[in-house]
Amino acid sequence: MSREPQPSGNPPPAAPPLPTIDAGRHLRGPYTAASALVQALLPTARPDLVARYDIELRAVAPDLRDLIPARRRSVAAGLPDAERILVHAPRRTLRLANGLAEFVREHLAGTGPRTLVVENLALADPTDLELLAVLRRRVPGELLTVVTREEGPPPETLDPAGHDARADELERQGTVGARLGAIPYHRERGGDPARALDALAFAVRWCLDAGCHDAVVDLGRRALRLADPEGAQPTWWRLLHSTATALAALDREDEAEALFDLARRESVSPAVHASAAYATGMLKVRHHEVARRDTDAALALVNQAIAISSLLPDPRERAFKLGFDLNGRALVETRRGRPAKAMELVREAVDLAERDLRPGEHPIHRLVLLANRAQLAVMLGRPEEALADLDAVIAADPGYPDYYIDRGNLLHRLGRMDAAVADYETAMRAGPPFPEPYYNRAEIRFSAGDHRGALEDLDHALELDPAFVDGLANRAGLLAGLGEYGRARADAEAGLAIAPGNPYLLCALGQVETAEGRHGAARATFDRALELAPGLAAAWANRGLLAFETGDPQGAVADFTRALESGPDPALLFNRAMALRASGRDEEAVADLGRALELAPDDEDVRRELKA
Repeated sequence: MSREPQPSGNPPPAAPPLPTIDAGRHLRGPYTAASALVQALLPTARPDLVARYDIELRAVAPDLRDLIPARRRSVAAGLPDAERILVHAPRRTLRLANGLAEFVREHLAGTGPRTLVVENLALADPTDLELLAVLRRRVPGELLTVVTREEGPPPETLDPAGHDARADELERQGTVGARLGAIPYHRERGGDPARALDALAFAVRWCLDAGCHDAVVDLGRRALRLADPEGAQPTWWRLLHSTATALAALDREDEAEALFDLARRESVSPAVHASAAYATGMLKVRHHEVARRDTDAALALVNQAIAISSLLPDPRERAFKLGFDLNGRALVETRRGRPAKAMELVREAVDLAERDLRPGEHPIHRLVLLANRAQLAVMLGRPEEALADLDAVIAADPGYPDYYIDRGNLLHRLGRMDAAVADYETAMRAGPPFPEPYYNRAEIRFSAGDHRGALEDLDHALELDPAFVDGLANRAGLLAGLGEYGRARADAEAGLAIAPGNPYLLCALGQVETAEGRHGAARATFDRALELAPGLAAAWANRGLLAFETGDPQGAVADFTRALESGPDPALLFNRAMALRASGRDEEAVADLGRALELAPDDEDVRRELKA
């Protein structure tokens, strides 16, 4: 007979307390607190857990990279600076924060609860503030207690010679963290402006490559005060361009444009003027406020860049820079409603790269061109061409998650749902967590009738990013369909607080108002959604249901007819048939029911109404 194991009588050993962390960015720049947290947890972390979150851990704790093997890598990771042309999106830091929070949560689930005390929040970099918010939101309080203090030890204050000596000492240690925080801090307060500029320039380059855009703006502005646009123009231009790039990523386009205007005033270099023209054109065409986008101005500026780049004497340099500018003009032409012209430009850029670049040179540039050619092929109704390009891109860089999203979306459009889901799930594993693959998989699950599975995916997408407006809109609509009107209203109102003119959110809110009997408010909400998006089938369909329920079958017929302009749908045909019958139009109702039965032969409601 087996016996139950008996308790030993000794409690499990208490988890060691975490050291108090000073988050002041003057110490180690971005992720000063995060790197200290990783340093405290890494010695007892399971190797498989470290491997699962290798990108996040290596990004926030660069001085511990020797202890964190790189398991997931994209092509860009092994390239020189000049060939790493992609700029991280501003949500990159949120992805890293989510991955780190998951690492902390799983680690503490196995080792026991901890208390994290972080000081000097007033001096912390935005990356650490974001991480602390994510830790509080995603790690249960029974595992991690986060205590923060605005104040903390003040930055060290010395005389200029003392600051220089401290910077010399830190440079001998050779840590990346010190080169991002303490060394620039001390060099700026020392007696050698040239060494201060060098220290800041290194920090700017590293932070831009890491996607720490707030830090780039801070460091870049400090460096530009020390740089001479005439005596050190290459350094000055690199700093200005990096700072403006980061400002643009943060939706601060006016400030970015002011820097490029400064470059035009200070420089007579053709290369500077070409780059400034291209970059300003991209600001005009990509402005985060849609009403402020100006494709005419963008076209003029990008054409100026093309004119200058086409004169470059070196064929390899011309192939890259001119190809880059042609690709930018392709975006402008796309926004102007001319995808065929955009395709011509991208093909010209591809031909330049294939003819004049060395084999293997500028691989990211080549992949961007192929991915853009794929998007244009989709717009032009040639999905198989697009799929071939995306297959080639993924084969060349299987470690870049975003391309799996692009191919998954195309496969979804082609009706290859299993393959689309496989791509979305690969994207989930290939990089730090982000909401889009879960959001996209939710759409496929919903269309397959798995509404609870779709809801789980949307819940996770919004756990990763509570401000993800598309996720809020889809979850609000799904919850309304499931009868969870309180949650649906909360999502719709939360989304509208971020994006007041989002028609999908308005449509979901209208569904809630309808269900709760506020018919006037529902009608006004649907009307507003249709003003903003006249082709939104869901708004027409739901306004049609409202009209039918409130005794206006003719209005319902009109609205369902508009909804059906987006394509045949058995549910819409059934609803219009009911409205037609209520309007005395029986023959048309029977025709709609017959068509609905062709589309959904197993629908018992349709069969019953046809018999009636």
